[in-house]
Amino acid sequence: MTLKQHTVIDSPYGPLTLVAEDGLLCGLYMTEQRHRPPEETFGGRDETLFAEAEEQLEAYFKGELKEFTLQLGLNGTPFQRTVWDQLRRIPYGETRTYGQLADALGKPAASRAVGLANGRNPIGIIVPCHRVVGANGSLTGYGGGLARKQQLLDFESAAALF
Repeated sequence: MTLKQHTVIDSPYGPLTLVAEDGLLCGLYMTEQRHRPPEETFGGRDETLFAEAEEQLEAYFKGELKEFTLQLGLNGTPFQRTVWDQLRRIPYGETRTYGQLADALGKPAASRAVGLANGRNPIGIIVPCHRVVGANGSLTGYGGGLARKQQLLDFESAAALF
C-alpha cells in the first residue's frame, strides 16, 4: 500500500500543490491545471515532507537554480517516463520542439505521441514541459495554461542572462 501526502505552497505563478508517494515527489500541480487529479487522491497534508522541494523551487523562482536535483517518483507508461526524462535534459532558458524531442528519442515520427506524453507530465516546472514549443516556435498546449507557459519561458530567458 502506498502512502500519499501533499502540501500547497505559494509561487509567483499561483499556488502549487506538491504530492509525494512513499516519500518521493510524484506531482506538482497548478490551479486550474488540465489533467490535475482530484484533491482526494493527494493524501493527507504534510508540511514537513517537502522541505527540499520547497527550497529548490524557491531558489528557482529567484533565478538562482537552473537544474533541479530532486528524486522523483514519476508514474506513467515507459514511453511517458522516457519523454519526461528527455524534458529534464532541455537546458534552462532554452526550448525544444516536439519533433526535436522525438528525434532525440530515436523516434522521429513520434512527435504527436511526444506531445501527448508531454501533456500528461505530472511534475510541471521541475520536469520542464513548458520548454516545449511547436515546430514553428509557437506556444502550444500547456497544462497550466498558455499564459503561465509564456511567463515561465520569459522568466527563464531573462534569468538565463545572469
